[in-house]
Amino acid sequence: MLFNSIEFAVFLPIVFLLYWFVFQKNISKQNLLILLVSYVFYAWWDWRFLFLLAFSTFLDFFSGLKIEQAKSQAQSKFWLVLSIGINLGFLGFFKYYNFFVTELTAAIANAGITIDPWTLKVILPVGISFYTFHGLSYIIDVYKKRIIAEKNFVDYAVFVSYFPLLVAGPIERATHLLPQFKVARKFNYDKAVDGLRQILWGLFKKVVIADNCATYANSIFNASGEHNGSSLFLGALFFTFQIYGDFSGYSDIALGASRLFGIELLRNFAFPYFSRDIAEFWRRWHISLSTWFRDYLYFPLGGSQGGTWMKVRNTFIIFIVSGFWHGANWTFLAWGFLNALYFIPLLLLNRNRNYLHIIPTHNLFPSLKEFLQIGFTFFLTVIAWIFFRSDTIHQAFAILKEIFSKSLFQIPNFLGKNDPIYLMIHVAMVGILILVEWLHRDKQHGLQFNPKTLHSKWRRWSIYSIIVIFILLFGGKQNNFIYFQF
Repeated sequence: MLFNSIEFAVFLPIVFLLYWFVFQKNISKQNLLILLVSYVFYAWWDWRFLFLLAFSTFLDFFSGLKIEQAKSQAQSKFWLVLSIGINLGFLGFFKYYNFFVTELTAAIANAGITIDPWTLKVILPVGISFYTFHGLSYIIDVYKKRIIAEKNFVDYAVFVSYFPLLVAGPIERATHLLPQFKVARKFNYDKAVDGLRQILWGLFKKVVIADNCATYANSIFNASGEHNGSSLFLGALFFTFQIYGDFSGYSDIALGASRLFGIELLRNFAFPYFSRDIAEFWRRWHISLSTWFRDYLYFPLGGSQGGTWMKVRNTFIIFIVSGFWHGANWTFLAWGFLNALYFIPLLLLNRNRNYLHIIPTHNLFPSLKEFLQIGFTFFLTVIAWIFFRSDTIHQAFAILKEIFSKSLFQIPNFLGKNDPIYLMIHVAMVGILILVEWLHRDKQHGLQFNPKTLHSKWRRWSIYSIIVIFILLFGGKQNNFIYFQF
């Protein structure tokens, strides 16, 4: 079930009414309701994978109890390793099996040996990377005694399969989300209204920005050999805003929908394209994944506490693993490797924590230095996205070669294939996105109004109406969210 679908527009109000008007006085029944509707939500794609979700949930729930009940460190570690091994085994099989078989076959063929590999048409279960990481963080936290093992199976199952975050995050922590299912929730009108605003802004980013940018990005990348450097660079720009509008739009809808039920989720985006260096960018992009790898991989490896070699090694490990998490393709590894190269100079110069807060809000415009920093960081990000979007490493380098050639200064040759008026409208929509988020860069999302500055109800409703009109008039072709494939 897509967030940008008619089915979800019917599904969400029904769940909301049942949650607050039928089961309001009973936490257990509310949690059971959320669990059932979450499974319905997930089954909308393929009901067969519900068994995998249920098995993973039971495995981690049972392992958590066994870890807590263990009479020795060896027993505790046994259940930790068993749970992690099985979870990563399933993830590896569904996500990477065919990749490794194909690459191994190609390597053997290069040695002059021909084999007939046994391959499967493995379908990647939607959301497996996300709910697997939910379970892993829970098991590790129980093992590290950061949280006690959950005794109520329904409460734990809701934590793993909570429908707003089930298929594309944010990646939650048991220490943050699970306690919220243990206490009574009271309806908060202001939070619910703000949640609706965030849903509306998320829909604008997905339907108007991402889906329209996807049309242009796909046409350019799918025929990259036919385009000159200026067209290819514009294609990279379109994809840059496509993936941001798509993924941050999903996160906005997820956080807003959850707020309707009195549940706060971890923030996943903090206006990353306004970052002044690549370290700040990674503190603001896909925050839940970045902090997950930091806490459960980077710190256990030693973090930045060791010598220079350890710092560099750990940084490359984190970024390459992050790239591989996104999918079974060398392009994702190259994307992670390139971001590590961006990050290393800041780390070595001890400048990776220079910008911990968003650009000061007392000025409407950034200073010249800030403007140049933002522009350079954005340019580096665009170049990295070329690897992320390309089908092969060869295609990515071919695109870069053409971009950094004289044809960069030619008139884009894809313009003649598109209606210039519609193209200008979509570019204007991207401009509106940038403007609104810049003006709200100290807020949680683009439509988080300050009642003191926008106290007039008709002004607020005028803004809502304009955004709805934009969605209805300029919404692109309905596409799946990009991160469903991860």
